[in-house]
Amino acid sequence: MDTRTPARAGRREWLGLGVLALPTLVLSMDLTVLHLAAPALSADLAPTGGQLLWILDAYGFLVAGFLMTMGTLGDRIGRRRLLLTGAAAFAAASAVAAFAPTAEALILARALLGVAGSTVMPSTLALLSGMFRDPVQRTFAFACWMTCFTAGEAAGPLVGGVLLQHFWWGSVFLVGVPVMLLLLVTGPLLLPEQRNPAATGPFDLTGAALSLAAVLTVVYGAKQAASSGLGTQAAGWLAGGLALGALFLHRQRRAEAPLVDLALFKVPSFGAGLATQTLAVTAMAGSQLLVMQYLQAVLGLSPLAAGLWTAPSVVCGIGATLLAPRAVRRIRPAVVISTGLGSAALGAAVLASTAGRMSLGWTVVGFTVLYTGVTPVLALTTDAIIGSAPPERAGAASGISQSGAELGLAGGMALFGGVAMVVYQGKLTAAAPEGVGAQVRARAEETVGGALHEAERLPDGIGSALREAARSSFAGGLQTAAALSTIGLAGAAFLAATFVRTAPTGHPASPSEPSTDESP
Repeated sequence: MDTRTPARAGRREWLGLGVLALPTLVLSMDLTVLHLAAPALSADLAPTGGQLLWILDAYGFLVAGFLMTMGTLGDRIGRRRLLLTGAAAFAAASAVAAFAPTAEALILARALLGVAGSTVMPSTLALLSGMFRDPVQRTFAFACWMTCFTAGEAAGPLVGGVLLQHFWWGSVFLVGVPVMLLLLVTGPLLLPEQRNPAATGPFDLTGAALSLAAVLTVVYGAKQAASSGLGTQAAGWLAGGLALGALFLHRQRRAEAPLVDLALFKVPSFGAGLATQTLAVTAMAGSQLLVMQYLQAVLGLSPLAAGLWTAPSVVCGIGATLLAPRAVRRIRPAVVISTGLGSAALGAAVLASTAGRMSLGWTVVGFTVLYTGVTPVLALTTDAIIGSAPPERAGAASGISQSGAELGLAGGMALFGGVAMVVYQGKLTAAAPEGVGAQVRARAEETVGGALHEAERLPDGIGSALREAARSSFAGGLQTAAALSTIGLAGAAFLAATFVRTAPTGHPASPSEPSTDESP
């Protein structure tokens, strides 16, 4: 057995971490930066309702759909090569989106941004895994990566608001262009090329198509369930996605050169880390979606004020993520992960027990504890997943990790959003005041925003009663969803404590070790 100590990273690797962290921030920012620009671009491009939804969602859909394929492709053709190609495509698509003359052109540009983004995300993680072979340094590098991802997602609406205050809606797309250009200049100088020389045989195009179709179908079904409840249409999309996923797994067991090495799931740290990460993202995503709606619809905050009140959770989450690598030097990662998830479960329990009070203070406290507990877990489980995979499969492992997170995100919004919607509709049906017509009641039961809109159009007495009934009903939905989140997070904590182990401290050199070209 090879017991050589992994080489520690030097100055070049730490500079490379900075180069890889910046595009990660931009990619996560692009998930949310467009939300505030929707009214301005709607006035300019006049999209239909369906087109506007695709403008907002095409980027996230395509990122999720291509992550697994691009992770494996990077292992074959070179991770740095794929990263730089994706960065160039991202910069070009950003410019096209910024100056798109029609809604159709903007949808196409957003789709291209999603495909380009899916090349960058797994490539950055796989490169970090190869650059930081020392497990302590690798854990800190992944924590920095996750910090930038979290910061970018939170900063998106704020950056978008500042730009829209002074420039046109297309300016929100240009934020990433200088960052990607910087990556194109410095990447060849600071980042080594890494690939799997043992990757032979034809690329599994059929598997890639099945993977894309399965993920897109599940994510679309989840979006439908989150917005309209788990009806027949959403259930059909979800069932179709699961069927396509089963076909994909069947294909991978028999393909000559499979897109995903299913043997990875037999590694305890890989499988348990992936399950823990997916459960944690699912629980947090559902709660985050509902809390943002609660702050605005129930507590009456503006979108900007609601975003600012979530700032403490982001700051604490970033701090906890950066402290996590120091903690795992002294405590087993499984203990740190399960403790984080346990504290997140406590935060969800606070939301479940206090949502009915309609208290801003308790809501901020509960969500901050929840968010602070989960965010370092995401960094540590990412380290466990990628660190437990063979180096030559780091790209595929990165793609699987990010795909699991994206599916958890979509599943959380669908599951918890659907449960909250069922509770909201049931409570509002029972609590709606007399004198509200059947059509008004039906529109009010669709969404809490619809209920508040209808309340403004009714006479004062009936309108006020409907408004209070809608607020109370939505608070009840949040309570139920947060209680389920508490159970899910507690289950994830148990899973982590039982199965997640320390990732291997290094892999022996072998003929399958990824080829690394250190020259520019």
